Amino acid sequence: MLTRRDIEEREAQFLAPYAQKSADSRGRKYKEPEHDYRSIYQRDRDRIIYSSAFRRLEYKTQVFVNHEGDHYRTRLTHTLEVAQIAKTIARALRLNDDLAEAIALAHDLGHTPFGHSGEDALRELMKDHGGFDHNSHGLRVVDFLEERYPGFPGLNLSWEVREGIIKHATPFDRPRPFIPFEEKTLPTLEAQVVDIADEIAYDNHDLDDGIASGLIKDDALKGVGLWKQAAQAIKKTYPSAKREILNYQIVRLLINEQVTDLVIETEKNIKKLKVRSPKDARWLPHKIISFGPAMEEARKPLREFLVSNLYHHYRVVRMSNKASRFINELFKVYLDKTEQLPPTTQSHLKKEDTHRVICDYIAGMTDRYALDEYKRLFEPYERV
Repeated sequence: MLTRRDIEEREAQFLAPYAQKSADSRGRKYKEPEHDYRSIYQRDRDRIIYSSAFRRLEYKTQVFVNHEGDHYRTRLTHTLEVAQIAKTIARALRLNDDLAEAIALAHDLGHTPFGHSGEDALRELMKDHGGFDHNSHGLRVVDFLEERYPGFPGLNLSWEVREGIIKHATPFDRPRPFIPFEEKTLPTLEAQVVDIADEIAYDNHDLDDGIASGLIKDDALKGVGLWKQAAQAIKKTYPSAKREILNYQIVRLLINEQVTDLVIETEKNIKKLKVRSPKDARWLPHKIISFGPAMEEARKPLREFLVSNLYHHYRVVRMSNKASRFINELFKVYLDKTEQLPPTTQSHLKKEDTHRVICDYIAGMTDRYALDEYKRLFEPYERV
């Protein structure tokens, strides 16, 4: 029999000294006995997976709106891919892969329908009412909006997972200071791993979806160094493979090369800076989970290519603008007459600001539900 105590002892024995150990967690906001056979972070992971917010990620946009096709990534499949990459990196560095997995699975719980265009719309609507960003909202989801337990609101996750949610940072995510999490300290190395895993996942998998959709043509990628080198290697190894298989293998190789470079460079950073504990890592002036200079430079043209050729593609822009209009119109009609909100949402109006309650409700919608709600509220012959 493997107990929680056994798991904690294994961590003490096998994890690196700078890994965040389960036994050293700062604990939960609301006191409760820990599970006999799961560590605190394993239990967090399971609570996240069983949450309503996690299930709704299946029908939330990554790049392509849900009804565009079944083969494109959703916010849920992206989350699972981030978790897989993060676990691989964490294990290679002897970090706590249970903590990395839990943070990865929770990192997008605060995302709105319709991806970043939905978030931009809510940010503008909430600018005079406390603001909006998906990190802060994700923490609100796990701390307050999920209702699962009789003794406390939210999921009562560990301090470290909650910190990983609020401090999640990538070129698309800018965390805001949030009490009681220290503004001046970095998050755990496990949280830093998730940040980079997120970048690796969306760069390469958005590229994969862009090619599959036809919005990105293979020939256009010839000028992108990382893609060109990987394509040459794969075509040399599999000269007769079908185009779809070649593209899949190229993306696979790109991910592997970036993960490998990241692990090697991070180990150098740890040794150079003499990081010997989680506290050492927190008080450094910059993150140490990083790519080497050559890989960092090589990744820039790929990012720039995606921005120009996929995120700013006229079809994606059209989808984004449409989504923004949906969000704005829904918000306005609820604000005009809050009685149109469901009873469970209306009950929050007694103790929360009206704008925040409406924001919570819309942010929790899936693409499909938001589109259906729009039809119910604005199309005269649609049943309400």
